[in-house]
Amino acid sequence: MRYRYLPLRRRKKEVTHNEALTLLDALVHAVVEAGPIAVPPATPVEGQCWIADAAPTGAWAGQAHSITLWTSGGWRFVAPREGMQVMRLTDNVRLRHSGGIWVAPATIDTPDGGSTIDSEARSAISTLILHLAAQGLLISG
Repeated sequence: MRYRYLPLRRRKKEVTHNEALTLLDALVHAVVEAGPIAVPPATPVEGQCWIADAAPTGAWAGQAHSITLWTSGGWRFVAPREGMQVMRLTDNVRLRHSGGIWVAPATIDTPDGGSTIDSEARSAISTLILHLAAQGLLISG
């Protein structure tokens, strides 16, 4: 009698390997749909990620501040590390994990006021702010 242990083992390795590649892809590209949010989305698409908030519910219960990933095998959770960064698609803001929470960059207003107006300096500062905001380093106000 011939047993089929080898093909089953090989298939399990492939599943484990594919799950690892899915997690790696999610973390290397570091893009989340939205977050931090408490309730898992009702109809996630495979490969989409979110950030769980401080008190997540449902399938995310106990996974505070985690990066959550929907895979063919269900939800996967990655605990963030200090300094980890992700891009949030809802507003194109780069969030950074700092002090145990996800934080957005500071908002900087365009310069105005003052008794002497230097239009060239204001223009240069405004352009600098726009470029920094485009790189996700600032939020222009």
